[in-house]
Amino acid sequence: MNDQHRPPHYTDPRLSRFDPLSRILYYDDFDDGINGWSELIGNYTGSLDNMLPEYRDMRPPMLSNLTMWDTGTAGSMDGTYALKLATRAQRGAIATSIKRQTFRKRGLIQLECYFSFKPEASELKLSELDVRAFGVLFDVQDGLNPELRWMPHLRYLNALDGQRVAQWQFKRETRPFTAIGEKTVSHFHLGPEGWGDVPVTRQELCYNEIASKMNWHYLRVTVDLESRRFLGFQCNDVRYDGDDLQVVQIPAMPNLSCMLNTAFWVETDADKRAFLYLDSVLLSGDF
Repeated sequence: MNDQHRPPHYTDPRLSRFDPLSRILYYDDFDDGINGWSELIGNYTGSLDNMLPEYRDMRPPMLSNLTMWDTGTAGSMDGTYALKLATRAQRGAIATSIKRQTFRKRGLIQLECYFSFKPEASELKLSELDVRAFGVLFDVQDGLNPELRWMPHLRYLNALDGQRVAQWQFKRETRPFTAIGEKTVSHFHLGPEGWGDVPVTRQELCYNEIASKMNWHYLRVTVDLESRRFLGFQCNDVRYDGDDLQVVQIPAMPNLSCMLNTAFWVETDADKRAFLYLDSVLLSGDF
């Protein structure tokens, strides 16, 4: 590639491993801190007791230098700290992290990240089937007519009931709304129902030979805010078309104009903590 054809970020050692769209909205390297990522909690009014049960015991994100009992401190893929999501040690438990922002124009949005996933290295065995799933979603409310809140979900179903699945999935629908006070409703959208398989062969991700070894993966997800659809995604060397990927669509809600939230989550398939690590996250747009 000639120098004159290289994109502006090509010579930046931190950005050159990404392929952003024309405008970078944020670039979070967790060596610099937690950068606004927080726990996804349920809606409540007046009392925490009226939060939906599924949201009450989710774990917030934390910074980790990836210290293991046998290998010592590895640090992140590029630096010292990664953002770590850790579930409870209870089968089906979920940990989440969300970044809340708004959009300034309806156009293309692209998320890129480098991630790794593992169960807690609490046993002297591989345990590669102890992580059930991890995923990423957008939560958008636009001003189109009719106005909708819509949520593109993408998850990697690693295992279910101790059996390997290795399948990317999208979510078609969520649960019915529950009234939370007079002005607020809530719904749990990370449950097992409503998922459909991305219509391609399964993709087995690198896991390595023991539970404490970490391998970093690349993920890119592109959506169109104007047409309310996936345009496709890529994990490592495999690219997936977005034509058959559906999104959750629900009625618009008060006070959420121009919302553009991004969230990650991880779920355990065993009575053992499951971890999702994010080295860095970049969100870009084309407008």
